[in-house]
Amino acid sequence: MSSKAMNIIIPGLHGSDEKHWQSLWEREFPTMFHRVVQADWNNHDCHTWTLQIEQDLSLYSHGQLILIGHSVGCATIIHWLKRFDHRVKGVLLIAPSDVDRDGYPPYITGFSPMPLERLSCPGIVVASSNDHVVNIERARHFSDCWGCEFVELDSAGHIEPKSGFGEWPFGLELLKRLQ
Repeated sequence: MSSKAMNIIIPGLHGSDEKHWQSLWEREFPTMFHRVVQADWNNHDCHTWTLQIEQDLSLYSHGQLILIGHSVGCATIIHWLKRFDHRVKGVLLIAPSDVDRDGYPPYITGFSPMPLERLSCPGIVVASSNDHVVNIERARHFSDCWGCEFVELDSAGHIEPKSGFGEWPFGLELLKRLQ
């Protein structure tokens, strides 16, 4: 895989373990991916997490960045885009966490309400028909509001290792669409 864009991995809860597709992509293509590492993966605070993205991304030319989020990492990207209004080449948002749903974990703070404004860059939202973190109708609503392409996976869970997603070549194909 080759690209002039830098692919920025924005993990969700706990930073995406070594079997997660985000981690596998980073290991397979170390010069093409940069992971934003949060200072504390156990305190999920929108303000702190978006500041960390801003700090990390200050090293790159923003016009060539593709942000790749998973779960609450998607919400972090959306809040970062709203807060800092940087131009990026695109966003790949996988299994976006519905931070506004009833019963959302109270230890994940500051992400609600989810911004629903049209994004200033192209994007792809990927969601599963049976994700326990976001129902498919809500994910489609996010995608429509953000002006993104929508890709529905059938019975793919939360699109993570315990749902059977390791290397996930289809995800890399989606990333190529943004490059």
